Amino acid sequence: MAGSTFGNRISVTTWGESHGKALGVVIDGFPAGLKLSEEDIQPYLDRRKPGQSKYTTARAEGDEVVILSGVFEGVTTGTPISLMIENKDQHSKDYGNIATTFRPGHADYGFIEKFGLRDYRGGGRSSGRETIGRVAAGAICAKLLNEVGITVCAYTKSIGDIKIYDFDLSERDNNPLCMPDAVAAKKAEEYLEACMLNKDSAGGVIECLITGVPAGIGDPVFEKLDAKLAQALVSVGSVKGVEIGDGFAASKTLGSINNDNFRMDNGVVTKVTNHSGGILGGISDGDDIIVRCAIKPTPSIAQVQATVNEKHEDVDIEIHGRHDPVIVPRAVVVVEAMCAITICDALLSHMTDRVDYIKEFYKN
Repeated sequence: MAGSTFGNRISVTTWGESHGKALGVVIDGFPAGLKLSEEDIQPYLDRRKPGQSKYTTARAEGDEVVILSGVFEGVTTGTPISLMIENKDQHSKDYGNIATTFRPGHADYGFIEKFGLRDYRGGGRSSGRETIGRVAAGAICAKLLNEVGITVCAYTKSIGDIKIYDFDLSERDNNPLCMPDAVAAKKAEEYLEACMLNKDSAGGVIECLITGVPAGIGDPVFEKLDAKLAQALVSVGSVKGVEIGDGFAASKTLGSINNDNFRMDNGVVTKVTNHSGGILGGISDGDDIIVRCAIKPTPSIAQVQATVNEKHEDVDIEIHGRHDPVIVPRAVVVVEAMCAITICDALLSHMTDRVDYIKEFYKN
């Protein structure tokens, strides 16, 4: 299927369907010499797996990763790294009533028009379960970035109209909504309870903070670093918008305010503010990279909805099965993973951009 590969220097190809035997990912172009085991990847998968709270689908999957290739004696070999995660709790019968009906808010109609058929069991490739391969690849890229002092950290910025105010990153993993603000998380839980009583769902915003990226990473024009981040994040199901730095708020301010003034600090070029979100002209400026994305409400809701079937007849539909009332908490690690893949790819691509860097590398 076209469109399943992302990246330039490092290419990440995900495979598998929501109700198939397994899902996985192949990572090509990853450098040799990084210590790697399943234990490095599993914590990331545990953060996105279902069944961890009443705000996630009850599907019971262990999501245990197996490294099939690309690692020898605990070290990456420079050859393609292949990872697999088995599906063990598929309830395909839950989707029988939508086999010939287009679910509102889903990709069913588009799939039929493009391919002439679709895997109606959980959406096949359009299911959120496809992201398991992205998260596994992101875990590996994040480990490499940590080796050079770059950290990638995502969290829930808001759910519905409820936003975080007191930022405490240590709180993120203490509540089921991944919000770094205990008070906001409590309010968001109450909001979700009301949504669930009404057989409805909610959306929200995820923010990702990337620190330690040196200036000069990324390319102008079509391969801008912010353009690649936007592509990476919009490719995640349910993401409907991306902002870098001040984002849309920049359209309401003035140049004299939005511009980040440069200053020297102990021989290092710094910025007084960071409205740019760490990227100028598509190239990193050495400041923290701040990116956020808007997640739409879960489209699978238990309310009766009007739609059309494959015979082009008007019908009503009730969606059964196990679905998240809010996608945002489980998508946090997906956003983190896609940012890690993008930054890692750009960082390694940068290694050949300057002749003096190449000469210095081979001299040493």
